[in-house]
Amino acid sequence: MIDRIQWLGHGSFLIQGPPLIYINPWRVASSTFHADVILISHDNYDLCSVADVNKLRGENTIVLGNEAVQEQIDDVELLRPWQARTFDRASIKGIPAYSIKSMRYPKEAGGLGFVISLNFYDIYYAGNTEMTPEMERIQPDIAILPINGDGALDVPGAVDVVKKMHPRWVIPSHWGSVGEGATREDAKAFKDAIGGRATVVISEQTR
Repeated sequence: MIDRIQWLGHGSFLIQGPPLIYINPWRVASSTFHADVILISHDNYDLCSVADVNKLRGENTIVLGNEAVQEQIDDVELLRPWQARTFDRASIKGIPAYSIKSMRYPKEAGGLGFVISLNFYDIYYAGNTEMTPEMERIQPDIAILPINGDGALDVPGAVDVVKKMHPRWVIPSHWGSVGEGATREDAKAFKDAIGGRATVVISEQTR
């Protein structure tokens, strides 16, 4: 399953199904194939891009997000924390994503992470979040974690999450681009700190 997950840069990912799932598309190229599902975790401009959703959206595409996302993008179906939806072979559950030490992403803003259960694997996309008590309920096979800080997990915080969750694979996100706050060196430092606890996949950005 790990080879069917593509990092598109920043916090944007593509999961090859079926169904075909995009998470937070941003500055993506138009695709020949429309998305089956588009997941939007927060209402930030770089995660909630109307233009990018429109590039990927077809007549039957389902877009899921919170109430703030609904205010920005037309025809978004509401996904609440811990609510699960099923699409073809995938079950998608909303997970609270928020800051505890910072007010950057307050809990009341309703930010989401996702657990995507597909082909007998659980994929956890953390979203913009610090370590939260809700994470103790998640034991994914694959964890996608930010490492950029600024109200979300930084490298030490992401390492602590891996120690608690025990995923088999980990993909760091939110690094490498101008203004990210995390570099390729940070991604490598994260991999070194994880050691043998999990396989860390540091992908080249795909557009």
